[in-house]
Amino acid sequence: MALVAGASGMVGKELVRSLSADGSYRRVIALSRRPLTYDARSVVNRIVSFESFENDLRGLSCDEAYCCLGTTIKEAGSEQAFRLIDHDLVLRFAHFAQSAGAKTLLAVSSASASSESRNFYLRVKGETELALIALRFRSLHLMQPSLLLGARRDWRPAEALARALMPLANPLLLGRYEQWRAIPASMVARAMVAAAALGIPGNHRHTWRALRSLAIDGRLPK
Repeated sequence: MALVAGASGMVGKELVRSLSADGSYRRVIALSRRPLTYDARSVVNRIVSFESFENDLRGLSCDEAYCCLGTTIKEAGSEQAFRLIDHDLVLRFAHFAQSAGAKTLLAVSSASASSESRNFYLRVKGETELALIALRFRSLHLMQPSLLLGARRDWRPAEALARALMPLANPLLLGRYEQWRAIPASMVARAMVAAAALGIPGNHRHTWRALRSLAIDGRLPK
C-alpha cells in the first residue's frame, strides 16, 4: 500500500494519478485537506487535519510513503510558518510513515537545497533533507526539481510568466546550471513512481536529468 501526503498539490495530484495507473499498489491512500477531484478504484482519499493527522490515521500501515508537502513563504505568510510546513510537517509525516511500516520514502525537495545556503528557502529544504536522511529509511529518494510546470490552483502572474519562458530557456542551462531547468509536475510524479520501483537501498538525490530519465525510461541516467 502507498501513502501519499500532499495529494491535492501540483505534484501530489499527478502522483496519485500515476500510482493509480501504474497498478503496483492495491491501495493508494491519498491524504489531503480537501477532497480530491480524481477518482479511481485503488485510490482512497482521506481528508485529514495535518495538525493532528497522526490520530486520524492511527492503525494505518503502508509499504512505501510519498511526501509532496510544501508551500512558499508567500503562501505561508512568514518564514516561521513556511518552516512549520516544509520542515516540521514533512518530518512528522516521515516519522509517522516509518512507524506505519514504510521502508521507503520519496519526498519532493528542491534544486540546490542545502543546509548551508544563504537563501532561507533552500536552507530549510536542505535541513529537511538532512533530517530525513537521519531517519535511516532503507531507501530514501529526494526529488529536487526546479520550477514546476503545470496548472496551479492559484494565479501567480510572475510565476506564470516564468513558466511560459523557462521551457525556452531550458536548453541554455548547461553544466551545473542544468539542475535549474523547469520540469512538468507530471514528470516529477512519474519519476517518483519509477524511483520506488527500482528498489535500491540508500539515500538518493535526483535533479533534472535523473528526474527526466526516471520518468521517461524508468531508470537512472548512466
